[in-house]
Amino acid sequence: MRRKLGGTDINLFPVGLGAMPLGIRGSIPLQDAIRVIHAAIDAGMEFIDTANVYCTDNQDLGLNERTIASALKSIDSSRIVVATKGGLVRPQGRWERRGSPQELRIACEQSVRDLKVDVIQLYQLHAPDPMIPFSDSVGELARLQHEGKIQHIGLSNVGESLVREAMEIAVIATVQNRCNVYYQNDVRNGFVDFCAKHSITYIAYSPVGGGSRHELLRYEPILEELAAKHEATVYQIVLAWLLQKGDNVLPIPGASKISSAVSSAHAVNVNLSAEDVSRVDSLGGAWRPPFNSAPKTAPVLNATGGIVNFEVAHFLI
Repeated sequence: MRRKLGGTDINLFPVGLGAMPLGIRGSIPLQDAIRVIHAAIDAGMEFIDTANVYCTDNQDLGLNERTIASALKSIDSSRIVVATKGGLVRPQGRWERRGSPQELRIACEQSVRDLKVDVIQLYQLHAPDPMIPFSDSVGELARLQHEGKIQHIGLSNVGESLVREAMEIAVIATVQNRCNVYYQNDVRNGFVDFCAKHSITYIAYSPVGGGSRHELLRYEPILEELAAKHEATVYQIVLAWLLQKGDNVLPIPGASKISSAVSSAHAVNVNLSAEDVSRVDSLGGAWRPPFNSAPKTAPVLNATGGIVNFEVAHFLI
């Protein structure tokens, strides 16, 4: 049941925790966030995903990382893998790409301090920067790895062509992309299988829809039927569906409540039949081209945190 992290000797529980909801808008008290993290770990989760920009704006970069560090300092965290990301910034709450070698180095070194570690176990490029050659960004991650600041390298919001380019520079352990029943791009175009072939763990973010789209799951008759059949929730059904898309798939559902974290962990106990999986497949929307290059504009959020440029921003977080 356990899943290897890329080509490493690290084996993990099949579902990880997406920590973004625990700090992106600063609305969850620290102690409540710590309780959610502890509950996720107690339920079996061993992988926690974060980023330096999971915060309100540039004034509190690293907030989410510091929250995780606070949660782990009081427990035995030797089996826990914490992954973080660099390559974005949050001026006035916007999401902007910053993938230059200099900025990635500064971000990585600050993440080391915020996570209170000697080396970051998995450091991921958050998104390609259209203003910077991709090879320059990946090359800096390789240098940081050589210097012992990061252990393994991952990429986020990329497609096959960019991964192939990166593989010429460094060993890529993970790819983190958006993937769920409503956005099945990487399943349908063979990218998940490509990652498996090259011993790359495919980390599925927004695995239950992302944002408010998770609420739509409760109104899908197919999911309601399968939830009743398996005595599970609709969220557990879609996570179980993802787990059956490849042994290299690691979904990272977010959680801001203890009950959500525990429920997500229990998705590993749901065994869908081939027919069940096929029925969930049918929920996928229109197929979109692979995300192989960086959009030319940065996403913009309004003053209340609403995404103005959704088609760009939904790839980033």
